[in-house]
Amino acid sequence: MHTVAVLSLKGGVGKTTVALGLASAALRRGVRTLVVDLDPQCNSTATLEPAETEATLFHVLQKPTPEIVRAAIAPSGWGEGVDVLVGAEEVEGLNHPDPGTTKLSRLETALASVHDFLEEDEQPYQLVLLDCPPSLGQLTRSALVAADRALLVTEPTMFAVSGVQRAFEAVQAERIEHNPELQPLGVVVNRVRPRSHEHQFRIDELRDIFGPLVMPVALPDRLAVQQAQGACMPIHMWNTPGAREVALAFNLLLARVLRSRSRRTRSVFAQSEEPEQMYEEAEAEEVEEADVEEAAVEEEPAVDEHAPPDAGPIGRPQFMEPHLP
Repeated sequence: MHTVAVLSLKGGVGKTTVALGLASAALRRGVRTLVVDLDPQCNSTATLEPAETEATLFHVLQKPTPEIVRAAIAPSGWGEGVDVLVGAEEVEGLNHPDPGTTKLSRLETALASVHDFLEEDEQPYQLVLLDCPPSLGQLTRSALVAADRALLVTEPTMFAVSGVQRAFEAVQAERIEHNPELQPLGVVVNRVRPRSHEHQFRIDELRDIFGPLVMPVALPDRLAVQQAQGACMPIHMWNTPGAREVALAFNLLLARVLRSRSRRTRSVFAQSEEPEQMYEEAEAEEVEEADVEEAAVEEEPAVDEHAPPDAGPIGRPQFMEPHLP
């Protein structure tokens, strides 16, 4: 089980969008995923539309017994393969600015028990996505204690760049203090407009600060993202050109996430059941698929992105020009 904390210490940069996009890509690829909604706004929970539960994250963080954890997890409305550890507004009251080690370890304890109550023929979770709030209190720090990797989200704006710097410092501090296994997965730039000189300036600034940690795939600013979330649908099922462009970016980002798991496994175990080559091939397949779509995109008639998606099968994602080398 690979656990990834999705965070930034600047609000409104799209942490939930990234977490949901990765969950959508995982659903498409058949990677069973658990989304943990740590944000008191509960946007992930609202979009994923899980069934009603007897408990929530609020109860889990107070008493992380297997029974309570099981009662707080429900299948999402997206279909089999994505489950939700349901968020609650009440967790804001648990977001202490300076919690002790016991409180910080409760989420890790809860996640360690999720496989204990799975049925014998039930597929275990392969990916856990922790959607963090934009503050450095107990909730975000609990996620960093429980995570294997931290994915930092930013927009190409001045204040967002500052927020991701502080988030990176928080990851390093938590790694030293509580979780030596924690590693920064990278920085993903969201809502990029390729023709904006300001955006390109901020991306170059990020590259100067973080170097190769800046993801080579940026997420374009497309209306389809808000449309899909408003309809509580995976971005891969919102069949418009803009949605296919964003979906492809999330496919490539997921390949990076899974490959980081392989690297960690290989560093600990001599033989890995999921070698890194598997994820490199998956990423290559997405690029090859993108090249085919790029060749065909000029032949497609213009489509109104404001219109609802067409009925029928999910379209293949079209190529997105990489905005970062």
